[in-house]
Amino acid sequence: MGVERTLRRRLVLIGGIVALAAAGSAPLNEELTRAVAVAYAAQGTLPYSWGGGHATRPGPSKGTCRGYSGSVRPCPADRTRGFDCSGFTRWVYDQAFGDDVLGPGNTDAHVARLRRVAVPQPGDLVFYGRPGRTHHVGVYVGGGKMINAFATGTRIRMDDVSVLDDLLGYYHYRP
Repeated sequence: MGVERTLRRRLVLIGGIVALAAAGSAPLNEELTRAVAVAYAAQGTLPYSWGGGHATRPGPSKGTCRGYSGSVRPCPADRTRGFDCSGFTRWVYDQAFGDDVLGPGNTDAHVARLRRVAVPQPGDLVFYGRPGRTHHVGVYVGGGKMINAFATGTRIRMDDVSVLDDLLGYYHYRP
């Protein structure tokens, strides 16, 4: 539980900074700012776990080996508490918006609840794949970077949005 305690401490500290920075801003901008803060605080704290983060409520959970095709063998997901990419973004948005706004499901289910934008704002989500067949998502933090649960064997981390060659686009949540 040390990792979760460290994550909670980071969230409290960043929450105070975000509250100061967001004073007077529009509610959605405040929520997107919180999403970026939560994503930054999560860096390095939890491992990628195929299917992780998809319990009844958003948050780290053990994953599943069903459908796993990763290179790490045997599949470690059913004994690894963490997030897959869509579980991570679901949890980040739950923390930022105060509700499970993305809901259960995978990247295809989540992208269907969002609006595509030409110019992303930090806090928007960046998806990879093609319409109806997405396979990855991260939290855009600006400057061509995202924070994401990338793959088995990694922890929550920051990557260039060009880390994968099939960027579908940037998507914005509107309550």
